[in-house]
Amino acid sequence: MASNHNKLTSSRVAIIGAGVSGLSAAKHLAHHNPIVFEASDSVGGVWKSCTYETTKLQSARVDYEFSDFPWPTRDDTSFPSYVEILDYLESYAKHFDLLKFMKFGFKVIQVRYTGDGNALKMDELGAYGSLLPGKPVWEVAVQNGDAGDIQWHAFELVVVCTGKFGDVPRIPTFPVKKGPEIFKGKVMHSMDYCKLEKEEASHLLRGRKVAVIGFKKSAIDLALESALANQGEGGQACTMVVRTTHWVFPHYWVWGLPFFLFYSTRASQFLHDRPDQSFLRTLFCFIFSLLRAVVSKFIESYVLWKLPLEKYGLKPDHSFEEDYASCQMAIIPDNFFEEADKGMIWFKKTSNWCFNDQGVEFEDGTTLEADVVILATGYDGKKKLKAIVPEPFRTCLEFPCGVMPLYRGTIHPLIPNMGFVGYVQSNSNLHTSELRSLWLSRLVDGNFKLPSKEQMLHQFSKEMEVMRRSSRFYKRHCISTFSIQHADDLCNDMGLNPWRKSNLFLEAFSPYGSQDYRLAQEEP
Repeated sequence: MASNHNKLTSSRVAIIGAGVSGLSAAKHLAHHNPIVFEASDSVGGVWKSCTYETTKLQSARVDYEFSDFPWPTRDDTSFPSYVEILDYLESYAKHFDLLKFMKFGFKVIQVRYTGDGNALKMDELGAYGSLLPGKPVWEVAVQNGDAGDIQWHAFELVVVCTGKFGDVPRIPTFPVKKGPEIFKGKVMHSMDYCKLEKEEASHLLRGRKVAVIGFKKSAIDLALESALANQGEGGQACTMVVRTTHWVFPHYWVWGLPFFLFYSTRASQFLHDRPDQSFLRTLFCFIFSLLRAVVSKFIESYVLWKLPLEKYGLKPDHSFEEDYASCQMAIIPDNFFEEADKGMIWFKKTSNWCFNDQGVEFEDGTTLEADVVILATGYDGKKKLKAIVPEPFRTCLEFPCGVMPLYRGTIHPLIPNMGFVGYVQSNSNLHTSELRSLWLSRLVDGNFKLPSKEQMLHQFSKEMEVMRRSSRFYKRHCISTFSIQHADDLCNDMGLNPWRKSNLFLEAFSPYGSQDYRLAQEEP
């Protein structure tokens, strides 16, 4: 494996990743002719690498589309499959001629900061000017394939769009001789399961005692796939090992009312805390905290009536609002509890578990025999990001509170000439990624300037305080309860009117989506 140390400077801007965020960043920075490094062979990101046969979007098409590229079948209210989403993303890339920027099969293996050539001191972090300073300040090493030559490229700006999910699995730790090494069956992470062909996956599950660890969306989909693969004679039940339960939904209606009325309008979000609020507004939110609790209980009552969560011991011990505020709301597949009622999906709640040679054992002394254990335990987004961001910036990546302090969800105040898109979650990640990419593009073009690093860190701390008050899961970094305010802030920075509806009634009581932010001809 050779290394080419001659720095290539064919572009001023590098984008790492060609998923939803990378495509959006490429589109809005296209006038700078960026280079997009994508380790896989196509666009799509997690929709390409982290999907199962049954994976679908958890919303309708109109809630997951770019503002200037509507779905051709946007009136279809069914949830699109991952194949349809990949087709949509590829069509978007072709329509806006983004493929010319792509370097597929090129994995970023190292990034280093050169700056002005002098050693960087910790107290100097954040003292930066233009995002395009006129000379390269980052060097990026990429490798084509597993054994290809290493190429070094030099850039003025690097935009990281690898996201929190995929690539690096989160593997639980176990006591000595209590881990997967003593288990006689097969252990795999859901990421590895995603790589199997349909026939391979069916063969793995059919006639096997499968244990799925977790109760998030990927675990739910996996348990259902196992149940469906084991229909008929010789089929075996799947057991879900659940440590923390979360609220799941059958659909986006609550006692006959559309869900968006409760959390996705200006009127509904007005009841929630937000950054930069005045003392009077803080007092107002405190007074109406009881109303927020009533709304949460109202929603919970419908879910408990519609789904057998109590029957299976799956009712969470926290409010629905905490899950929504941390972006953990999941739509349950239609036939999931039908399979549970048939005895094809079992549930085991536990706070601690480990392996034995025959399967899994729990803290209460009970055991579970298994042939296959699939860890649907999520991904280590922090570890993936730390593999890209070099020292000394890696040390302060999550300064000061264990969460990456991204100003406007995009700029780290202590890391120069680097943007991050797709790291702060919301109720519509595509929509927020697109709007932040537009914001980043205008920042790069000098349409507005950043505040000082102290002001940016202070703004982030206020956002974190809102999230901390909203949910015990605040470190997931989700802005769903003040997403419209976040979009308003981005619009105000860009000189756009943040009120995007045609009249005050719609402004107050209709949900905001990508189409609301499609720029009119008269807008700058």
